[in-house]
Amino acid sequence: MASELKLNKPWLVAVWPGMGNVAISAGYYLVTKLEMHILAEFSAHELFDVEHVEVKAGLIRTGRLPRSRFFVWKDPKGKHDLVVFIGEAQPPKGRYPFCHRLIEFARQLGIERVYTFAAMATSMHPQHPARVFGAATDEESLAELKRLELEILEDGQIGGLNGVLLGVAAESGLRGACLLGEMPHIFTQFPFPKASMAVLEAFARIAHLEIDLGELAEQAQEVEHKLGELLEKVEEALEQQQSASEDEATHEDEATQLEATEAEGPSPEDQRRIDHLFAQARQDRSKAYELKRELDRLNLYKDYEDRFLDLFKKPG
Repeated sequence: MASELKLNKPWLVAVWPGMGNVAISAGYYLVTKLEMHILAEFSAHELFDVEHVEVKAGLIRTGRLPRSRFFVWKDPKGKHDLVVFIGEAQPPKGRYPFCHRLIEFARQLGIERVYTFAAMATSMHPQHPARVFGAATDEESLAELKRLELEILEDGQIGGLNGVLLGVAAESGLRGACLLGEMPHIFTQFPFPKASMAVLEAFARIAHLEIDLGELAEQAQEVEHKLGELLEKVEEALEQQQSASEDEATHEDEATQLEATEAEGPSPEDQRRIDHLFAQARQDRSKAYELKRELDRLNLYKDYEDRFLDLFKKPG
């Protein structure tokens, strides 16, 4: 199938879940706002294992392996098409052969450049602008990052497939780079859309891509406000020298509330909103990102994943 598809000078963007959902959120935003179609599913089941099963209303649901998919966008201006790879999880073993297979498939598509997105945890304040750090596979791509005045990752490591994939790409003679969005190290367990937006802004400049980031900007502003308030509370707590056990109890309460919410399922009002957003997304696929946000907020994406991905199947 890859060899039969005719793409024009395509680039590949690959993302996986990670700190702050920075990469995965940016990937889904690209897919929804560019109204991409599912191109193929990438099979590497032998490298994954079922780590848990879901329990709903006391009933155990069959566990499933993480899935990885390619989405495609044909550039109407004819500059270069775009392929986005979204992996639900990184394989716990065999990452190097996994990346070799991914790059082999990319080469069959005629991919000319490979980009990965990631997060960079620093001591930044959540209300400060998020910088974008970059590292490249070759001197020409590095010079491009410098022309855009991105922060260059001079030394260090890029963990996981975000880095390994680019190493394999470089071995294959493909140009590429990793764009890392800055986020506060004390909030790495929280989604941080400001970093996703910063990464997409940088990538859009590199790719000469027009994409409306307004929805992501609104989300970033909301999260910035909430994290700012949370940081103030944390600082107050430190000043009052509250015990670590009290903090742990608070987290346990939050987790218990989250589990209770998941067990109950969506309320009738939430269900109506979900159905309404699905109807909107079928008419205008750019609305799918708002739908994805709502499903994530309600911790229901896995329940609606197949229905959500049906929105990106090519008609007919």
